[in-house]
Amino acid sequence: MSKLVRLDHVGIIAETWAQASDILERQMGLPLDTDITKLENGIESLLFEPEQTYNYFVKVGIGETRIEVLIPKPGSETGTTRRLARFGPGLHHLGYGCRDVQAAARELEERGLKRIDLGPISAAFFYPKSAGGILTELVPLRE
Repeated sequence: MSKLVRLDHVGIIAETWAQASDILERQMGLPLDTDITKLENGIESLLFEPEQTYNYFVKVGIGETRIEVLIPKPGSETGTTRRLARFGPGLHHLGYGCRDVQAAARELEERGLKRIDLGPISAAFFYPKSAGGILTELVPLRE
């Protein structure tokens, strides 16, 4: 039985928050989720150190699913920055909510997915080449 409970979020890359929010907030009417998005001075997202990105979460309808917008820090040389340079803005990853991230990660590894080592963080990531071409993230279930 899979330990993945639900699709938690869809991750996309954008060059700037202004670019992404114009589409998501202004054009589509999706609100920024300020309960999840950690803002510094109420304006800019805090930096996610392992990947050098500023991350914003947008609510989708009445469910629990969010869109996570990743904005690479200018001058960074991470996988997210390289992906944006190579392919432009768009889909980055799928994030699945699970009750026990480490148990679910072990299960996926046993089934052949290759885990990305980002150090001690609460999430687990798997290489796209081992997951059908899609970067896969496991996150703690928000209840």
